[in-house]
Amino acid sequence: MLCLALLCAGAPAWAGLVAGTVMQLSGPLMAKKADGKVKLLAIRSEVEQGDTLLTEKDSYALIKLIDNSEITLKPNSSFVIEQFSYTAEQPDGDHAVFSLLKGGLRSVTGLLGKRNKERFEMKTPAATIGIRGTTFIASYVAPAAPGGPALPKAPAPSALPPGLYVQVLDGMIHVTNPAGTLNFAAGQFGFTPNFQQPPVLLPVNPGLQFTPPAAFIPSSASGGATAGGSKPAAIDCVVR
Repeated sequence: MLCLALLCAGAPAWAGLVAGTVMQLSGPLMAKKADGKVKLLAIRSEVEQGDTLLTEKDSYALIKLIDNSEITLKPNSSFVIEQFSYTAEQPDGDHAVFSLLKGGLRSVTGLLGKRNKERFEMKTPAATIGIRGTTFIASYVAPAAPGGPALPKAPAPSALPPGLYVQVLDGMIHVTNPAGTLNFAAGQFGFTPNFQQPPVLLPVNPGLQFTPPAAFIPSSASGGATAGGSKPAAIDCVVR
């Protein structure tokens, strides 16, 4: 019994804590657990702190977290729930730390982000995203070789240069890396290729595509925002 107690005491405190539930799927969704095991998820499956969520080709997945925030993953994405803790009566315990390793997502802020926005952190290989009560899209294109590209000059629907791309649909985000920080408001697009170059504002949609099934429209109200943000001419999220 003593040995068992010691083993349990040595396990990570966050292991196995439920962070949310799968609400919609359009294809396979896998979860790599903190212990290395891989599990195939279905609608109503729970996701936990420490999970790495993996979508396959043509798979969109809508995850509702326990604070009613929503993450919708694009196909061919890898997303880690590093830490997520929320209790309605204990705001001091709020923590939301995620990592987008590849692919893309749409994030809709929930109760945690509205009362403790400074405790939300979306990490990527090029920069970290913070929020101001927000709905945003992020996409990370991994480089094929070391180094980073120049700033993209025109929309490229079929192939984007490597780096982190963001679009704000509602509210505001800030994108930060060692080279600098920049805020982005609703209707704006941003880009940074890597940690060595600061984020910049893009004048137009560089070619971001986010077209989940119609059932994936965010159910969490976020200021009444629609998928196209405040500038209909720059819509990149088409529901069909």
